[in-house]
Amino acid sequence: MNSEQLARSSRKWMTAAFTAFAEGPPAHDLAVHHAGIAAEHILKAYLASLHPVLIVEGKDFNSMLHATGHGAHASVPAEQVKTIGLAEAHLRVQKVLRKRMPVDQRALGPLANARNGVAHSGIYDKSEVEAVFTTCLRLIDPLLAELEIGRSYWGDYQSLHDRLLEESVVAVRVRLEGKLARAKGIFTERYGHLPQKDRELVLATISRVSPPGYIEHDEPAACPACGSPGWLSGDTHVDEEAWAVLFTPFVFTCPACDLRVEHEELEELEGLDEEIKLDESPEDFYANWEPDEDLYRDR
Repeated sequence: MNSEQLARSSRKWMTAAFTAFAEGPPAHDLAVHHAGIAAEHILKAYLASLHPVLIVEGKDFNSMLHATGHGAHASVPAEQVKTIGLAEAHLRVQKVLRKRMPVDQRALGPLANARNGVAHSGIYDKSEVEAVFTTCLRLIDPLLAELEIGRSYWGDYQSLHDRLLEESVVAVRVRLEGKLARAKGIFTERYGHLPQKDRELVLATISRVSPPGYIEHDEPAACPACGSPGWLSGDTHVDEEAWAVLFTPFVFTCPACDLRVEHEELEELEGLDEEIKLDESPEDFYANWEPDEDLYRDR
């Protein structure tokens, strides 16, 4: 549960992942598996740097004893400590770093699925290998900055790291332009034939449609494709210095033209990825908040 040890382990696994990636498709199963372990270990390294207890299973008392320096009272040895997995480690880090962690839970999915698929059944999506690698790099980079490790982590694969990220940025922009063009076409097809007043009435009705509600909080925003009212979805946290609730958006959806923009695509749209200060005080905003029992029952 030592932060430095976990960081060193992460670097070893990442080097092995790059080596397998460079060997080509026959070794790509090892590449995505090793990259997933590297990501998990660097996430845990960051959490352990805050406190080792943050990487153990919260309901396992023996593990908590070891993590808090009271292992002498535990009924199992330190080798049997139960730690959290990749998804939970990422969730905990995201709650701490917020916008400094550019990979959200949905973006993490392909990386976690690839690692687990190879580990448990030898199966992975061959078409997503490069995307999985890019997600891993985007996840690790800000953690290296937080841990003050530096670019030496990437070793001989620094240039490959840079190339993959550059290609990813171009791919995101191309994908976003395609989504915007398609959404504009849908909007024109649906409403272009309507007189101006009728169109305004229809869009006013559509704008009253409830937000998606699949993430913690939603805020209205103008659609970058058609200008109609849409929804930003994300989560919230308290800025203790300003004593205010801040909303961090992750996804934008528009009911009028079916536009859906998420992850790094949102960062390409000026203003839509910025944190929003909500009008309510923390006391009022969270007064009736209750955890999603179904969400935590599966953890």
